[in-house]
Amino acid sequence: MIIRSLIADDIFPLARLMATSPLWQRYNVTEASAAQRFSHGLAQHASILVAEWEGQPAGFVWYVERGAFNRSGYIMLIGIQPEMSRRGLGRALMERTEAALFAGAADVFLLVSDFNHEAQAFYRRLGYKQVGAIPDYVVPGITELIFQKRKEQVAA
Repeated sequence: MIIRSLIADDIFPLARLMATSPLWQRYNVTEASAAQRFSHGLAQHASILVAEWEGQPAGFVWYVERGAFNRSGYIMLIGIQPEMSRRGLGRALMERTEAALFAGAADVFLLVSDFNHEAQAFYRRLGYKQVGAIPDYVVPGITELIFQKRKEQVAA
């Protein structure tokens, strides 16, 4: 596995990952809308890391250094090809992202859907704690759970 920055050749495979995911389908993500979002991110030099497995993009994480309250790191999106789960790609992407974010911030935030219990468990294993909830924030009927990890938790 290699963790590297997003390149243009990654856009369509990662857009397909998002568009075929039942999670993102609930948010009305299509291959076209995801590709447009990744293309815009690449053009804007967004912080998007890709986990490459055997020469193919197998997952990604998109983060913003001061994306939470203009003060804290924010993990905006993360996704892994379903057939690549349980191989450590998500953990590797999160570790690399946290290292970048904690270099300039005391904490990191992310949102996770209330129905995505597997992701909630994953984030808890990494030391994140739920600190709030926002009902109907992105899509009516879905509550986004706010998770936070503090820098001192990394050192402990």
